[in-house]
Amino acid sequence: MIELLRDVVNIDSGSYDKPGVDAVGARFERHFAEHGIACFREPHDVSGDALHGSVAKPGSNEKPVLLMGHRDTVFPKGEVAHRPFSIEGSRAHGPGVADMKAGLVINVFVAAAFAKFGSAPCPIKLLITSDEEIGSPSSRPVIEREARAARAVYNSEPGRPTGNITTSRKGGVFMRFEIFGKAAHSGNNFGDGISAIGELAHKIVRIHALTDMAKGITLNVGLIAGGQSVNTTAPHAEGQIDLRYIDPADRATTLAAIEAIIATSTVPGTTAKLHINGEFLPLVQSESSKILFDAYRAAAKDAGLPKLDGEFAGGCADSGF
Repeated sequence: MIELLRDVVNIDSGSYDKPGVDAVGARFERHFAEHGIACFREPHDVSGDALHGSVAKPGSNEKPVLLMGHRDTVFPKGEVAHRPFSIEGSRAHGPGVADMKAGLVINVFVAAAFAKFGSAPCPIKLLITSDEEIGSPSSRPVIEREARAARAVYNSEPGRPTGNITTSRKGGVFMRFEIFGKAAHSGNNFGDGISAIGELAHKIVRIHALTDMAKGITLNVGLIAGGQSVNTTAPHAEGQIDLRYIDPADRATTLAAIEAIIATSTVPGTTAKLHINGEFLPLVQSESSKILFDAYRAAAKDAGLPKLDGEFAGGCADSGF
């Protein structure tokens, strides 16, 4: 397990680095071949290919259990050269070691253990995706298709610092808005200008005011840009919005409020557009997923592991799909 983890961590695999992401996939394919696990690639033109694996239960028509996770990371190309895989004490370090290449190693070794004995107690499928860190634009339909066909789904994202298991998560929508004004010299022709940056400032305040901590709704304009020179009224400005929410119903109402802010101008003459770059749905703990977690917790107890509880996480993941 350590050897495989070292190999996949020591490959740069940022979400936009298709060759790197596919190289990690190739290393997992080699593992599958070595352990007799059937596998195939589902090609994507831009993102890394989706990698599928399976261990059959001969003669069974049961729905499979799906073990899934992503192999892309948030890190740029060259990160491995700065801090390659290492072990200090009982901890492994390196880009993507926790989020979430170690989880993938767990999944493929579970499959290898069943393959070693010729079958599984129910059919097992594995899905290793390639673009979760940017909202799964290529992988979302694959995840939804495979999850619908499964009896149960386990996503091996890292758990909480407490050691608990993540059983619910926030959803997120990631947006960019553009504002258009009119350039004019700020000394000679100030009155002719229409400041897109001025309008940007008003919109940021109104967007942030939509935050409702009691309901778990947060809005953050985390990136802004605009203008062409210090002595010119800004003809263009833009901002990027991170919306997080817990209740699926809050997505539509909050988006409607954002759209109203974007459509309303405080600085006369400005116009604006809103673009949705990507999103994650929330992971909501249903009654059936509570039963699944109880089964997981009972198995952990039988294995002698410490007591586990379910825990909420504010971060998003493709488990919401």
